[in-house]
Amino acid sequence: MASRIPLQDERARAISAFAPQCRGFVSQYKNYLFQIYQNIQARLFLPRHNEEIIIETWIERNAHMLSVRDFRIYQAQEDGTERLIGCAKSVWAVLDLSSREIVNIFDHEMFDGAVDGEVLNMSRAPRLKPIQLDDIEDENAVTGEILHEIQYSDVDYNGHCNSCKYLEWMVNAVQAYDNQKPLRLDINYVKELYQGDKMWTRFVKTLDGVQYQQVDDNGTSCCNARISEINNLTC
Repeated sequence: MASRIPLQDERARAISAFAPQCRGFVSQYKNYLFQIYQNIQARLFLPRHNEEIIIETWIERNAHMLSVRDFRIYQAQEDGTERLIGCAKSVWAVLDLSSREIVNIFDHEMFDGAVDGEVLNMSRAPRLKPIQLDDIEDENAVTGEILHEIQYSDVDYNGHCNSCKYLEWMVNAVQAYDNQKPLRLDINYVKELYQGDKMWTRFVKTLDGVQYQQVDDNGTSCCNARISEINNLTC
């Protein structure tokens, strides 16, 4: 059964509206179990400030190590109707804080292995190659990298950098979109970061969109993403 969540907030939160809450760890269970993002695919129009957003969400399926949760995002209209402005598919894992390991969700009674929810039909996310800024051949490409040091206010109650921060630093690095067209977002979380860690946000902006890669001080990839404009919103 789908849940519906009303939301009215600023654009920074609306960009992450495909999550029930703008937190890296949305669900907390007993016995120190937490659901954490693995990757997200989203297609949406960006809402404007102070517009009311309704999020419909449901579990598509549970696998042994992963859970798939889907979303539809609606914009409330003045006549009382709702306009579909986005959809998203997210993949989650469950972390045991005591062992710091990903667990088999079927080993815990609070997860239902018999979930058979609606399947949100979305094209497969593209495979993103590492960004090598010195090897960019497109002369018109806009490139760069910005350094962030993870602060106390950037981490969640598990001590990891909040997953919304990754996306926030990406979209602040370079404008990736036009307000008139729907966007496609594909983001893959690879490695957690902690307070005091340094992270570089690299970007390459071309006519096809913006690709981002976030790496730590050792050059290890932490998060990869792509934002591009699409002609039609299909959910």
